[in-house]
Amino acid sequence: MLKLDFLKNLKKMNRNTILVSIAIIGIIITGALIFADSSKGFSVASIFGMSSNEIGKKTIDYINNNGLSQTPASLVSVSEESGVVKVKIKIGTNEFDSYATKDGKFLFPESFDMSAKKDGATSGATNTTPTTVQKTDKPELDAFVVARCPYGLQMQRAMAEAVKNQPALAQYIKARYIGSVSGNTITAMHGDAEAQENLRQICIREEQPAKYWSYVACQMKASGTEKSCEQSTGVDSAKLSACISSPSKGVAYAQKDFDLATKYNVTGSPTLILNGSVIDETNYGGRSADGVRSMVCGGFNTEAGFCSTKLNTASAASSFSAEYASAAGSADSTAGCE
Repeated sequence: MLKLDFLKNLKKMNRNTILVSIAIIGIIITGALIFADSSKGFSVASIFGMSSNEIGKKTIDYINNNGLSQTPASLVSVSEESGVVKVKIKIGTNEFDSYATKDGKFLFPESFDMSAKKDGATSGATNTTPTTVQKTDKPELDAFVVARCPYGLQMQRAMAEAVKNQPALAQYIKARYIGSVSGNTITAMHGDAEAQENLRQICIREEQPAKYWSYVACQMKASGTEKSCEQSTGVDSAKLSACISSPSKGVAYAQKDFDLATKYNVTGSPTLILNGSVIDETNYGGRSADGVRSMVCGGFNTEAGFCSTKLNTASAASSFSAEYASAAGSADSTAGCE
């Protein structure tokens, strides 16, 4: 009987010991996680995988070692946000936010905030939309874009369609570009291919303006059509090459755009400037041909004759598209590339 009681007590003690041990382990893990979240430079990722700083360094190494930018990228800061690692990088004088998974496996060059409200949203600029726009006898609508941003292409498509159907609008609108200059090389948000296309479009705009909108309308139909579009739209390729290769021409033209982007604190593609004021295109009809007409006409002291002519009100397609409007064109017109 004594032996049986001893065995029962031993089993009970072992069970209690196991439960206490599990509870202690749970407390230790919980404490470690709390410490991880509250300690600077220490994260949950550093317990179970790569630290945020290691992921930031891996991101910079990946960009620099795989030819994603002619200008070396450098690390500004890292932080954890919404379950991923936010990596702020610097290329030239511009800073960009990229995102990586906590295991350091996948890199996302940009993100879209799906929780942002549509009402009152801006097109990517940090400035707030002014309540009034200065009127003038000859308004100027500047659209700051980059050539490989889906929404920059959307804005250019709307402008090209507006000019196609109302040629008089061409004298009041201009596509400008976002980037920076390092030495005699320009950089852009999405790498060297985008930077080179920005420069190509800038040179055509400045030295062959009559060909600009027809070229832009052609090349945005499909990626890789730049050379064939030069030929089909009558661009003087020799003159274009001379502009691109001359720092006193192409790069100098680009620098003027970049200086204006800095002046207006432009960070997103597209950003619309009407008569020197940042505007929200959704207040004028969005990224459509008629929206472009409405924006320009909103800047006149006395409206021009074409202001009474309605143009295509459908949102232009975003990204590369052979059609003016498509399912992609109905996407949120407040989205932009930053």
